[in-house]
Amino acid sequence: MTDIKNEEMTQGDDTDIDTVTDAEEAFEEVSYPVQDIDEETRQQIIEGLLLSAGRPLSVAALSDLFLEAERPSAEQIRDSLNAIAQACEGRGFELKEVASGFRFQVRQKLSPWISRLSEEKPQRYTRALLETLGLIAYRQPITRGDIEEIRGVAVSSTIIRTLLDREWIRVVGHRDVPGRPAMFATTRHFLDYFNLKNLQELPPLAEIRDLDQLNPELDLSDEEGRVLLLPEESADGDETDSDIDQAELLDEEEAMALAKRPLDDILGYGRKHEEAAQDTEVTGSQDKDND
Repeated sequence: MTDIKNEEMTQGDDTDIDTVTDAEEAFEEVSYPVQDIDEETRQQIIEGLLLSAGRPLSVAALSDLFLEAERPSAEQIRDSLNAIAQACEGRGFELKEVASGFRFQVRQKLSPWISRLSEEKPQRYTRALLETLGLIAYRQPITRGDIEEIRGVAVSSTIIRTLLDREWIRVVGHRDVPGRPAMFATTRHFLDYFNLKNLQELPPLAEIRDLDQLNPELDLSDEEGRVLLLPEESADGDETDSDIDQAELLDEEEAMALAKRPLDDILGYGRKHEEAAQDTEVTGSQDKDND
């Protein structure tokens, strides 16, 4: 009797599962109908996606949010983005392309009024921090020792830690010299923060006359009278090839994970790997001698 009841319950459960599965499939079909999307509707969809995302979206990311049967081409998405950007002209906000993709943002000239919405005081950056960030941006990949040689003073560990925590810089590798010093470079987040699509949009060094005008949040209390002399640009504008050839580069995931570790671990990361490699060579040599 018990077995019969259990069998009936099992059969009933299977029926319920089948019913739920069918209902879910029917719901998906009803909720996401495939339809022909005209240009106006496509623009509205893209506007909604950008407003809802809370982060920049690339053309590829926007494309993935359409069903395959209704997915527009990359060229169609760019045409829609151009149309949206034109529609924003004369408005208080704009469609801006940065390194990570496209986003809506308030126009920069309106920042004095927008800043009054926040009760928090804007972050102030010291001259030393901005000089360090500028050198990394223009001379990446660059080591801490290179920065100290150019600036003529030691680079505070607090500055490096702040830049890492803000995800403006990351360790991209280690120079193949004794001590294997970490090499720093800027991140995609750095480009997004400063409204840049790529490093080529940085102003040429020849156009930079006064560092004080680069950032209205500059704190002049630090080394106010000193002038930073940046190295001359090479003829081809690229001085990083030799550094890259003599370096052990890290992939992006490893670099971002390393940035979250204590600063001593970050700066000593390459040296520890060098010591480990030397220990391995010594051990291997001893094994051969024993043989």
